[in-house]
Amino acid sequence: MTDRSHSVLSFPDVHKTSTLRESHSHSTTLGGSTFDESSSTEYGPESPTLPPDMAQDEGFTDVSNGDDLNLGPSEEEPSLNVAPTPSSKQTYRRNNNSNHYNPMASFTSPADSTQSEQTASTTSASPLRSPPNSSGYDRGRSASASHPSSSSKRRTSHNNLRHTSSSTALQQQHAARSSRRQIHLSDHMAAAIELSTSPNVPPAPAAGMYWSRAISFGRGPSRPLRAHTSNLIGEHLYVFGGCDIKACFNTLYILDMDTLTWSKPRTSGDIPPPCRAHSCTTVEHDVGNGRRVLFLYVFGGGDGPNYFNDLYVLNTETFTWTKPNTEGMPPSPRRAHTTCTWNSNIIVVGGGDGVRALADVHCLDLTDPSRPVWSQLEPSGTPPIARGYHTSNLVKDKLIVYGGSDGHECFSDVFVLDLVANKWSQVDVDRAIPRLAHTATQVGSYIFVIGGHDGNRYSNDVLLLNLVTMSWESRKIYGGAPSPRGYHTAILHDSRIYILGGYDGKHVFEDIYLLELSSSAYLSQITNFDIDV
Repeated sequence: MTDRSHSVLSFPDVHKTSTLRESHSHSTTLGGSTFDESSSTEYGPESPTLPPDMAQDEGFTDVSNGDDLNLGPSEEEPSLNVAPTPSSKQTYRRNNNSNHYNPMASFTSPADSTQSEQTASTTSASPLRSPPNSSGYDRGRSASASHPSSSSKRRTSHNNLRHTSSSTALQQQHAARSSRRQIHLSDHMAAAIELSTSPNVPPAPAAGMYWSRAISFGRGPSRPLRAHTSNLIGEHLYVFGGCDIKACFNTLYILDMDTLTWSKPRTSGDIPPPCRAHSCTTVEHDVGNGRRVLFLYVFGGGDGPNYFNDLYVLNTETFTWTKPNTEGMPPSPRRAHTTCTWNSNIIVVGGGDGVRALADVHCLDLTDPSRPVWSQLEPSGTPPIARGYHTSNLVKDKLIVYGGSDGHECFSDVFVLDLVANKWSQVDVDRAIPRLAHTATQVGSYIFVIGGHDGNRYSNDVLLLNLVTMSWESRKIYGGAPSPRGYHTAILHDSRIYILGGYDGKHVFEDIYLLELSSSAYLSQITNFDIDV
């Protein structure tokens, strides 16, 4: 195997054409601390033949720079053209008691029916609506409102002119009253009615896995997100950082997974700078008196040409950020790395530092949370080629690393790092499926790989890696899948996999999709298995 762990990534074409302009937003004071809500970076022409996030003049970067991912096609080959997903936050859940799709029979909403007026006003701009009368429904407008009454035809001729004008006025009044009545029929309910007769929604068996779009409420992210992080703590999803086309953010949002309601908590302390492609790891600590609190550890990431290796910690009870002093030698600044929690340690694997892809492994010892200690691991065995935008899943004491890119190639290999033996092993899988900027979610003895880029185009495929046989499997999935994308996040909650945001080379998404595992939900109960390497 060729060792490219120290190869320098150079992009002469981009150096010649790329221009950079940065602007920073005004500072905001929050909880006594002053910080920048966002920073904006705008780039010139991108290279069509280099990986996303790695094709700008900073070397190994991320898609936040606006780079499209085209690993292989020539410049003349047309880029992947995917229409943006509608921005409204809606979904229509099928009825699992029937083989026929019936949104009305199974439609659920966390908002009470008495709040329908407020819900309709917040979603009135939904692009999911069909044109008026496209499915036989006009949202409360009666059929007679658009037709003169038959008695008017029997009026004398000298009243025809007056009737014409009064009929027009009557139609306008009906239209006005109709628009007012729409408030009482929530937008997502009206869309559900229309979809119930849509020929584009095929029936699906109740046992089959099913894609649908989620309806969310409350104060969610104000802009689409990519290269952000999502951490599930109990029933709440903590979404931090990320970027859209130009700006990076350091805002924290929380999504209640039971009601799909967003909130934006007020945080204080040493707040991290706007960043993307960072890592965010959940760690539980004993804070005294028998109380245990969960903390979020944010490490690395970057903003434009800047790469970070700072560590920030969020107390999820007080929403206070701290920047602890660490001991030992910290990892070099990087982003597009992965992390996991193992035995009071945070393990950091790979990433990129702006000059090259990285293959090193670091450990942050949190045995004493007040004195975090960095150290570099030197695993034996066969290490993976340096890479970023890979995924890693901790299964017992073994870390499964899949895919990624070094700026030249999109990888399809699978490696296992035995953290007890401190040893790398490469796994022989049955077929090569290259991916980068994908998500990998463990469901029992399987890893569900969703989306990402395969070296030629963005994907919305769902692939299953069987951890027992180390072979790839696929399943028939019904419903309306999200558009192809990468740089999104995915979490497992209540027998569903939720994905949030992402990027397809042209558009950044703000939508939430859920994959109902249905009869495959039992997979999460399979825990008694071993990984043979």
